[in-house]
Amino acid sequence: MDMHISLRSLEVFHAVMEMGSVSRAAELLNLTRPAVSIALSKFEQDLGFQLFHRSKGYFEPTDEAQLLHHETEQGLLSIERIKTRAMQIRGGGVGVINISSNGACAINLLPWVIADFQKVHTGVRIDLLVRSSRKIASWVAGRQSDIGLIDAPVSIPGLTTEIIRSRCVVVLPQDHPLAQETVLYPHHLQDQSIIAITGDHSIDRQVNGICAAEHVTIYRRVSASYFAIARNMVRAGAGLAIIDAVNGMADLGDGIVWRPFQPAIYFELAILTNPEQELPHPAQAFLSDLRRALPNTQPDV
Repeated sequence: MDMHISLRSLEVFHAVMEMGSVSRAAELLNLTRPAVSIALSKFEQDLGFQLFHRSKGYFEPTDEAQLLHHETEQGLLSIERIKTRAMQIRGGGVGVINISSNGACAINLLPWVIADFQKVHTGVRIDLLVRSSRKIASWVAGRQSDIGLIDAPVSIPGLTTEIIRSRCVVVLPQDHPLAQETVLYPHHLQDQSIIAITGDHSIDRQVNGICAAEHVTIYRRVSASYFAIARNMVRAGAGLAIIDAVNGMADLGDGIVWRPFQPAIYFELAILTNPEQELPHPAQAFLSDLRRALPNTQPDV
């Protein structure tokens, strides 16, 4: 049986899944709530299965909706790429670069690299999306991103992977007693609250191993998904953090200072490209700029 799926149906379904409610999806799409509800019902009819459990106005996604959501997101991204390419051809633009990154580089590095790049390459459009490492690897493998930046190791085989290894730093308030030290060692962390990185991160495993070997007791009372958020937690007084040099050494004027740590703790960033897809010339130029920006974040000890 033929199945007709409209672009509007995909957009409405994706909006409800992303926003978590019909009302917020309606606001995002500039539609009325009844229009969104009708579109969802029509989509379910076209598909032949239910997408949401409805109870007193609350829409809870079914298992089938969860399975379909990922494919819908990829499909909409592909459609946006088609639209972008068509606009580029019609307008005589010189190129589009699609970059996907997790939080490590997206907040305190890429915005500046992009801005500097576009001062020279004024006709290049750059789309930056922030997602999980697993999804980014999937997008690069599916040719939906030209360049991906994630934490190593890489979960999907077959991609071209360039590992950038950098030393981590300790970030702390500028008025903290340990800020008087030029280099911090394990004994300095005794009885300190150290903000963890969510998800059994390799940095935390290194810190825990070093502290255990040195019989140093640290406390993990809070965790953060992004290094930049961990830095803000330090600013708020939640403890100290050991994070990557990109976010730790950034000069943000926020009252946070960084100190090298011995023995060295490393963070590995993976730059992903698809070996089956030749990078457009603008993307190659951007990748060169990115490589030059990363070595400048190595702390001297």
